Amino acid sequence: MRIDSNQDAQRVANSERSSSQPPASGSSVSPHSANALGEDQAQLSGFHTEVQGLVAQLSGLPDTSQQKVNALREAVVSGRYRANPDEVAGALFSNMAVKLAA
Repeated sequence: MRIDSNQDAQRVANSERSSSQPPASGSSVSPHSANALGEDQAQLSGFHTEVQGLVAQLSGLPDTSQQKVNALREAVVSGRYRANPDEVAGALFSNMAVKLAA
């Protein structure tokens, strides 16, 4: 278990900041709405929506067969994979042309 020696200093700084500065604009927690029982509260940012959007994009991508990846990796490592330089060059130029057209 790691103990952060800066954690106490951060707590003191945060408590001083919260007692001396008014809440930031857009903050949904006001001093009057704080729970009198001292229960924990959480405020979520919009980051979770961005993550959900990325997950949706990822689910739309085609699946990659891990078996195919492993077979190709093994062929490259063992020296059995031989790439045709003309095909590689053609694929590179085709990819560049598509990107430039977009």
